[in-house]
Amino acid sequence: MASSVHQSVREKARASYLGLAIGDALGATVEFMTANEIQVEYKVHKDIIGGGWLKLKPGRVTDDTEMSLALGAALLKTQSVDVVAIAESFSDWMRSKPVDIGNTVRRGIVYYRNHGETSVPKSTFNSGNGACMRTLPVALATLGCDDETITTASRLQVHITHYSDLSDAGTEHVINLIQLALNGYDINQLKISTQAFVAEYPEFNYDKRRVTNPGAYIVETLQAVFQSLYTTDSFESCLIDVVNRGGDADTTGAIAGMIAGACYGFGDIPERWLKQLDYTTLCLCSAQADDLLSLAPVKIATGIADEEQASDKRFQG
Repeated sequence: MASSVHQSVREKARASYLGLAIGDALGATVEFMTANEIQVEYKVHKDIIGGGWLKLKPGRVTDDTEMSLALGAALLKTQSVDVVAIAESFSDWMRSKPVDIGNTVRRGIVYYRNHGETSVPKSTFNSGNGACMRTLPVALATLGCDDETITTASRLQVHITHYSDLSDAGTEHVINLIQLALNGYDINQLKISTQAFVAEYPEFNYDKRRVTNPGAYIVETLQAVFQSLYTTDSFESCLIDVVNRGGDADTTGAIAGMIAGACYGFGDIPERWLKQLDYTTLCLCSAQADDLLSLAPVKIATGIADEEQASDKRFQG
């Protein structure tokens, strides 16, 4: 499959994965600061310098990128969307004592360990951004698959830690935007898709006041991301805009980065950000981007034999 993917798609996939990591590393410095505090301290925060509440080394990423890589590793290990393998990969990642981990993610992994179940109970309290922030590997592995396969794949990984209607909807729309961008749709066409999404899920309406200090609630996260995506015209301006809003800035940066990277491509990523990013992370993200594209049509493994299914559509173009 890998050889049939057009080179431009490969490059955009790499840009998307690197965009995720860059947005994460850039935003981590100002995570939990308010927009006003960022302005006082940095005027405009625009360089990957580390620090922040986690006291990171420059270029170091957080759980957004690390969980994405853990998800991608599970997909590549089994050559499928195998929910048990994904849950085990998340569990191994938590066991490694990561620099940061969200409360909902921690609870979900502990629930899997204690009960052997790959889905937490459905709850509105699971409507955080912790599953959406790591969704990129699914977007790449299911590129060109039918809608049912994409939805199934997304919800299998999401429900390990987050099971709510809003988390499902927001994550699936982010996957849709990434895949549209990989297939050549421009920012204005992505905006049309988001407008249709908001019409169906009005909670995500972003056409109001400027969202600042967005929390981990997926609605606030995506409202900030949408505003930044659709009021800027480049990868750099999008990421600077979104992280300077403060709040959960590593995650808004990561999600905006994966979409903007896919939309604007590798050539639009500032060279200084690529140089500032941790080199090992850069290599891992680039390699996974290539390898994950080779999985389509991806196989789905729910852990229940009679529910196993596979996509029957290959990437076209």
